[in-house]
Amino acid sequence: MISPFRIAVPQADLDDLHDRLARTRWPNEVADAGSDYGFPLQRLQQLAEYWRTEYDWRAHEEQLNDLDHFTTEIDGQNIHFVHVRSSKPDALALVLTHGWPGSFLEFLDVIEPLSRDFHLVIPSIPGFGFSGPTHERGWDVVHIARAWAELMSRLGYERYGAQGGDFGAGISAALGGIAPDRVVGVHLNYLPTPPVAGVELSEADGVRIDKIRALMADRPPYQALTALTPQTIGYALTDSPVGQLAWIAERFAQWTDPRTPLTDDRMLTDIMLYWLTATAASSGRLHHDTPRGAHPCPVPVGVAVLPYDITQSVRPLAERLYDITHWSEFERGGHFAAMEVPDLLAADVRAFFLGLSRAAV
Repeated sequence: MISPFRIAVPQADLDDLHDRLARTRWPNEVADAGSDYGFPLQRLQQLAEYWRTEYDWRAHEEQLNDLDHFTTEIDGQNIHFVHVRSSKPDALALVLTHGWPGSFLEFLDVIEPLSRDFHLVIPSIPGFGFSGPTHERGWDVVHIARAWAELMSRLGYERYGAQGGDFGAGISAALGGIAPDRVVGVHLNYLPTPPVAGVELSEADGVRIDKIRALMADRPPYQALTALTPQTIGYALTDSPVGQLAWIAERFAQWTDPRTPLTDDRMLTDIMLYWLTATAASSGRLHHDTPRGAHPCPVPVGVAVLPYDITQSVRPLAERLYDITHWSEFERGGHFAAMEVPDLLAADVRAFFLGLSRAAV
């Protein structure tokens, strides 16, 4: 059963947030620390004060409710999703999947351009936001991909495409492997390509490999904590709004192109989706439960590479994993492509899937 859903946060939850922000207990910071020790104190205090005194959740809640939201239950788990139908009845459907620390909010600015040509299904990953926390082990990217296949079937879509970045990329690729008779293609704006011996690479690709090796050798602290002990860090993030703010704001600061920064309001709205639903720990479990490595995906794959992403894909290595039929190198943008460069991403997604449609004729 699919039920309409409307966002309606109790005022008591907002009052509690403001009270907690007002009572924040701040650590000290050494002189001239910059970002050497973590997220800068002055910037975090500025964000926290804006969150407490000026940020207007109700205005953003009203904007989000302009979309058609629904929930359904799959494998005992609540699934929230936004469904946008194109004015073209025979349009191809696309399922768009966010990552961490993102949300369905990532896709707000690509809905209008993409819905001209496609029906859009934009779910919240189980354990994230309005899908609510998970209650059982095993909600990894493959399990989520199976849930997406069931969701698309319930919505009546026999053929569809998949798009995503970060965990959304892994889920989209896994979906292509689970339902290759239904998934026409998969578009990814994040595709790690670990080094492989014996593959001839260009000098530019070698630079990318060096960056990947450096990342693999020095595992980011956030990844280690969420992959190993998501419950432990979850206590702090669920109890302290400033802790949740710092945890996610640092990711946005580090992973976005300085030329395409997000507004504080957009970032805080994304953070609110974690805070209001108490899903810091459950979203972190996805890091813990998902094994590393590529997922089999026999359908055509399109890749968009962004210069400020965590890593940049290396095409010769990507082609060892998937049937790459479309490859784009963006000149701007970072890890959150749909929010940073929605114009570029929407155009690339359209070109890939419409190209597949023309090739099938």
